Amino acid sequence: MTAAVLLAVSGCSSATPPAGTSTMRGFALPSWYRTDYDSPAAARYLRDIHATGARWVTFTPTWYQTRVTDSALHTTEETASDASLRHIVDRAHRAGLKVMIKPHVDLPGDVDRAEIRPHDRTAWFAAYRRFITHYADLAADTGTEQFAVGTELAGVSGDTAAWTEVVKAVRDHYDGPLTYAANYDEYERIHFWKELDLVGIDAYWPLSAKPTYDTGTLRRAWEPIRRRLAGYAERQGRRILFTEAGYVSQRGSTTAPYSWTVSHTTGDAEQAAAYRALLDSFEGRRWWAGVCWWMWDDWPDSGETPARLAYTPHGKPAERVLRDKWAR
Repeated sequence: MTAAVLLAVSGCSSATPPAGTSTMRGFALPSWYRTDYDSPAAARYLRDIHATGARWVTFTPTWYQTRVTDSALHTTEETASDASLRHIVDRAHRAGLKVMIKPHVDLPGDVDRAEIRPHDRTAWFAAYRRFITHYADLAADTGTEQFAVGTELAGVSGDTAAWTEVVKAVRDHYDGPLTYAANYDEYERIHFWKELDLVGIDAYWPLSAKPTYDTGTLRRAWEPIRRRLAGYAERQGRRILFTEAGYVSQRGSTTAPYSWTVSHTTGDAEQAAAYRALLDSFEGRRWWAGVCWWMWDDWPDSGETPARLAYTPHGKPAERVLRDKWAR
């Protein structure tokens, strides 16, 4: 068992962990259809992820609700099947990768999950506990190394008592380290970090007012953010994990890292500079628990952003940055 796991399972988290505590070097491999994780492409994606120097992969089974005010959650054809999720976790382990399962709740179209504000919060949290403990059981059964109890649910994440009950319920089903993936503008409003083992942040901070591929400029943009995060980690007594971070291969990606559609112009150099600046800024900081990049290749025929413009660094200069930084 790694030092990080021992630290988390013992319930003794610290912003200054013991020497040797591991740092995540990971990628998200989300699914957009129930059988994606059964695809022959999945094994290739896992091998390619490992070849970058990554040693973690995150899977994101997703349930849906129809309206932001609803209390019910349901699966759709876009929800990874349990069998496929079990299969991909096994594949990842055999490929030498550790796994985090990070279940998502989404809405139709482009509606942001942060807008979820159910009319009946008691009913919504009851449904959410059923949803999240289902995946906690699956994580426990498959030997998954880490688990996220939620992702970017800013409309309900202020209900500290309800989330404390969610975390307690998950711990009844799963013994590994837990986090919550807060958006970069949400994390300071979370008041249940002490119930978790890591502070999780989806690190989509804008770094520039205009497109740039100057790594020095981007590193300087990180400096005040890094100082603020270091202080926050100390106050919370928890390391900070970037549960997501990423940049599309589009001109202007550093101005709005959270956007899939910044422009229609390729921006491989800007993406690569952003990767390098983040790693230069945070690697080696003892309070920083690593990064899970969003994301590896999209699935064939998914209808999403073309690979040349998408978040994936595969086959682009950003992948070479990772191989350079993570091969050491």
